[in-house]
Amino acid sequence: MPPPESPLNVADCRIGFIGAGRLGTGLAWALDRAGLRIAAAASRSPASAQRLAERIEGCRPLPSGQDVIDGCDLVFLTMNDDAIRPAVASWRWREGMRAVHCSGATPVEALQPAAAQGAQIGGFHPLQTFSAADAAIRSLPGCTVAIEADEPLEGLLRELAVRLQCRAIKLPAGARARYHASGAYASQLLNVLLREASTVWRSFGRDEAEAVAALIPLARGTLAAIESAGVAAAMPGPISRGDLATVRLHTEALAAVDPAVADLYSRLSLRAIPLAVERGSLAPERAPEFAAVLREALQKPPGGTTH
Repeated sequence: MPPPESPLNVADCRIGFIGAGRLGTGLAWALDRAGLRIAAAASRSPASAQRLAERIEGCRPLPSGQDVIDGCDLVFLTMNDDAIRPAVASWRWREGMRAVHCSGATPVEALQPAAAQGAQIGGFHPLQTFSAADAAIRSLPGCTVAIEADEPLEGLLRELAVRLQCRAIKLPAGARARYHASGAYASQLLNVLLREASTVWRSFGRDEAEAVAALIPLARGTLAAIESAGVAAAMPGPISRGDLATVRLHTEALAAVDPAVADLYSRLSLRAIPLAVERGSLAPERAPEFAAVLREALQKPPGGTTH
């Protein structure tokens, strides 16, 4: 098979997927819906590859990753992060084809064995939660896709992002782990915060389901305000309005529930002080008062006595 010409028109690109989990399946279905040509898929689980392919006209489930590589111009690697480097090194690649992983944190350098054989390499990471493939199709439009590649591959990947109705950003080399870690604050760490809040609700006889039902609308309102006004300008709460007495009541009440919950509250609240000052609702000269109360709370052992 002769190598494809470069640059490749996105409409003519035969796209393949190696890895048919939630990310690979959701992305393949979304690209197909956007009018792209999804030609083949392979996965560690043949049933998963079959499920990905059966909803896409002309897409073939193939027995191996090498079969996908041999029949496609652009191959998305959507397997587990730890498997990317050894898998890429085990396959044969063609001059001019494209090998792209969808990992948020894995360096593009993991694809170097493909580059050494003449393939163009890159990263394409949608900054979105893939809880289920069908849900991914609905949640992709409007999300950000981080692209790391040289031209002409960068342009091709940007066009794919546009087709998905996503916002593309170029990620500089060496920034992937920092970029991916930043997403934790808006994703899995949000789960942690809601679990912490649910712990507090249980202390007065309410379960997690009730806590989540009450707190999700509050979180949505906060996110809407941030989207409208910005992080600092939209910050609510007692620190933002200069209410030191309430902050002290919070730390004391939470310590009685669980010192670990009080500890996390105090550490996060210390980071809220500069935001309140930036917002202009907390005078800079009052910031040390709030910091002192929160640091005092951090120094208290479970019994409540200061060291």
